[in-house]
This record gives sequence, C-alpha cells and structure tokens, in this order.
Amino acid sequence: MLAYVFVLFAVAVRFLPHPLAFTPVAAALLYFGARGSRRQLWVPFALLAASDVILTRFVYSYQFSWDHFVTWAWYAAILWLGTGLRENTGWLRVGGAALASSISFFVVSNFAVWACWAMYPKTLAGLMTCYAAGLPFFRRGIAGDMLFTAVMFGLPVVAAVVARSMHKPQGTAAA
Repeated sequence: MLAYVFVLFAVAVRFLPHPLAFTPVAAALLYFGARGSRRQLWVPFALLAASDVILTRFVYSYQFSWDHFVTWAWYAAILWLGTGLRENTGWLRVGGAALASSISFFVVSNFAVWACWAMYPKTLAGLMTCYAAGLPFFRRGIAGDMLFTAVMFGLPVVAAVVARSMHKPQGTAAA
C-alpha cells in the first residue's frame, strides 16, 4: 500500500511548484520496484507516463516528441532496478540504486534532448554543451533522489522501530 502512496505523491509533486529536477519520481519507482506488487509494475509506469502527457500538452503547451519514450524507458528501467532491492535493502544498495537513477536519467535524458531537438548542434561539442547545460538540474536531481529515497526506504524502518518500542513490556517500579 505504501508503494502506491509514494507513487501518487511523486505524481502529485510534479503538478505542484517545486525546484526543477527535485522530485520523488526515481525514489517512488525504486520503492515500488522493491516493495510493490510485481504484477502491478505497470501502475506507476502508466501514472507517470500519463502525467508526462498531461504536463507536456496541457500545462506547458509543449509539443509531444519521441524523447518522451526515452523517459518512459527510463521509468521501466528504474522499476526493474528497484526489483533488485526486494531481497536486500541495505543502505549501501539503496543509496547506490538512487545514485544510479540520477546518473542514468541525466545521461539518457540529455542525450535525448540533444538528439531530438534543434537546441544544440549535432556534434560532439553540441552534445557536451547539452550535458553542461543540464548540470544544475543534475545537482538538484541527485539531491532529490537521495533525499526522497532515504525517506521512502527509511520511513517503514523507523515506523517498525517505533512500533516495537511501544509494545515492549514496561518495567515495574521498585518497591
């Protein structure tokens, strides 16, 4: 259930004012992959893809283009990466998955922008300029991915510790 809540939160944040690239999308995808139903991995994928279409066409009034498919392939890849966290959710593996999510999104999304749009020359220098222009977003993306991943994976652990401490038998007072 919590996996669905995190995905809905990630979709909602995309429609609210927020610093560019500072969203819980990667964290929600990782968490759903790790804790959500394998048979329903399509749910977060569909919700995020639908939100992309709505944001692109109706909120930002941008043209829909093939680079959206690159983003959607990334959603699927991060869900798959999250499934690798089902058995072992140690902090190092989860942090590594979050970092891999940030880096992979930066690499593939900027490449898609360079290849799809006429903003940069179709040369190696143009590609490097595109990556350089994306660095401020990359910094915020890493910060958001690491923070939201820590919160989403940490919240159930903290809740379990609190629940256990509340159910411990209380010591008797000394006479």
